[in-house]
Amino acid sequence: MVQPLHPLHPVSDNSPTAGRLPSVLLLAGAGIGGLVVLGALALWFHYGSQVFFEMIRTGFAACF
Repeated sequence: MVQPLHPLHPVSDNSPTAGRLPSVLLLAGAGIGGLVVLGALALWFHYGSQVFFEMIRTGFAACF
C-alpha cells in the first residue's frame, strides 16, 4: 500500500538545540560581515579614499 507523502502530524524536534542553529548562523554571518566592514574602514583610513577605490577597481578588473 502506498504511504502518503506528507504525514498528518509533522514530526517535531523537541531537542534543546532545535532552534539554535539558525540563530547561530545568523550571528556568525553578522560577525563576519562586521569584520569585513571594519577591515574596509581600516584600509580606508590607512590608505585614503583614492587608493582604496583604486584597489577595489583593480580587483574587479582582475576578476572580470
